[in-house]
Amino acid sequence: MFRLTRFLKELTEPTPVRPRRDLPGPVVIWNLVRRCNLKCKHCYSISADVDFPGELTTAEVFRTMDDLKAARVPALILSGGEPLMRPDIFAIAERSRSLGFSTSLSSNGALIDEAMADRIAAAGFDYVGVSLDGIGDTHDRFRGEDGAFRASLRGVRLLVGRGVKVGLRFTMTMDNRDQFPALLDLMKAEGCTKFYLSHLNYSGRGNKNRGDDARLDVTRDAMRRLFAVAWADVLAGSEREYVTGNNDADGAYLYLWAREVAPDRAEHLRAKLAEWGGNASGVNVANIDNLGAVHPDTFWWDRSLGNVKDRPFGEIWADRSDPLMAGLKARPRKIGGRCATCRFFDMCGGNTRVRAWRLTGDAFAEDPACYLDDAEIGASPGAERLAVTPFRGQRHEAPSLL
Repeated sequence: MFRLTRFLKELTEPTPVRPRRDLPGPVVIWNLVRRCNLKCKHCYSISADVDFPGELTTAEVFRTMDDLKAARVPALILSGGEPLMRPDIFAIAERSRSLGFSTSLSSNGALIDEAMADRIAAAGFDYVGVSLDGIGDTHDRFRGEDGAFRASLRGVRLLVGRGVKVGLRFTMTMDNRDQFPALLDLMKAEGCTKFYLSHLNYSGRGNKNRGDDARLDVTRDAMRRLFAVAWADVLAGSEREYVTGNNDADGAYLYLWAREVAPDRAEHLRAKLAEWGGNASGVNVANIDNLGAVHPDTFWWDRSLGNVKDRPFGEIWADRSDPLMAGLKARPRKIGGRCATCRFFDMCGGNTRVRAWRLTGDAFAEDPACYLDDAEIGASPGAERLAVTPFRGQRHEAPSLL
């Protein structure tokens, strides 16, 4: 996750630059249940409204939590499917908080009525993220359910009204790019405290529909809009937070943007971005799926590193015998293509590995969704760009689509 607001604040209130260091244990995104009431177009877990056999029992979840604590995991994001469809979700949340984990809930929001909102508020989640793909019919179409937007917005309002910290999550594609400004406005109007712009990653239905991925010029336009909105909030002293995910080129692009708006602080920002280091899959971010399999992140469900039913999480996570984990944990990572000579590699880490693997079969090829051009990244003369991503579009020449 790229914490845009935190880095923008470095332009107004700089903090000391420190050596890059990893977390003692990874943040774990835990898909506790695969069942879901909706049928989202870009669902990475390919969830559906059916029961999936073999899911972890409550006792197995609790035992795994003890293992996660021993592995120094700082935070759990309880996800699905739709996690509210798991009958023991609040017992799990209570156990998580009692063990000292920062505990978040990732929901589509459509099941949150008055009674459910009361239970969520009482559970004391540190944060609840609700996914929206657009306004009204656009969201309903993406979610495969008429009335889904109305139900999710009701859930957001009920939680905000109870003082729960709520954020909106938006995955941008060519089919909903025009909804981005309206969702930013909605986040403010509804009193949400966070906005998460997710770039499409090629996993599950997101891989099946990767031809709808946003063109690179559209992504650039969206990022500049997000930078401007977040910067205005920082200057106004707002507590709203803006983050992005699944494209670590965002940090490098922020640096280039900062050279325009705050040139005297841009190099400090660059140093802080290098301290962050970019992509954290397999290092600072982990995933456990509904069956207990451990993955380098939520988009690597095709690659299991082991199962918490059979081995403690910490033992699985430290094991570098899998070439994928060995490569992800290498410092620096060895990435090919344009990444090999990119001048921003220290702040990006080679970006997202799943997209490269999906399109080339090589998990350590360049990420085809990097939207910076050769001149910006200082690519070596003659370096050929991976040219297999649909809807690549033209750089800098297309008018704004936002």
